Amino acid sequence: MSTFTVRGSFPARDGPQEFETEVEAPNESVAEERIYSDFGSQHNLKRTEITIDEVAA
Repeated sequence: MSTFTVRGSFPARDGPQEFETEVEAPNESVAEERIYSDFGSQHNLKRTEITIDEVAA
């Protein structure tokens, strides 16, 4: 498994909240899915509310 750095943003009370997090995944698409899943459950967000700007290895 590779480690991917994922950058993006999601809406918060004070405006857009930017994030940068590292995820272990076999490829970029799985890394994106994990971000949608994790941020959705932690922040009660829908997939359409999360914007992923970059996925880098």
